[in-house]
Amino acid sequence: HYAVSNAVTRQDLLNDLEFELKALLALDASARDTTLLIAPDAFPEFLDFTDFLRACDKCLRKIDLVGVIQIASFHPQFQFAGAGIDDVGNNTNRAPYPVLHLLREASIDKAVEAFPDAELIYEKNIATLQALGRDGWTALRVGCPVAGQGKIDL
Repeated sequence: HYAVSNAVTRQDLLNDLEFELKALLALDASARDTTLLIAPDAFPEFLDFTDFLRACDKCLRKIDLVGVIQIASFHPQFQFAGAGIDDVGNNTNRAPYPVLHLLREASIDKAVEAFPDAELIYEKNIATLQALGRDGWTALRVGCPVAGQGKIDL
């Protein structure tokens, strides 16, 4: 499931997050296992978005969902700590807009059972991107632009 938030403020996006968390849990996992909450007008700056993620964690605690739901995040300017802004590996966590991916912990547990080395998936993704290199990634025309390099046509 995906939902597009019209939020431009922190509080509006938190309200939408809480709504989507409750909507996700109102349904059985067989009907809705995950939700992408897309916020095209919120947090254009990556550091502001990362600060906002602490509020997301507080929201999970407030409605007693720690250990039930996990939030993965994606942002057009995502940058791993210690990586350069143009490091191709950053693309594993980039999206055209800020996105909160709401995942049921039980589903994550099932995925880990199916893929015992699940924690290595992101490392393999980064290695694949590094093997492609910047030119190979650009040639695919599927990625987000690097900060300051304009928008991508969707």
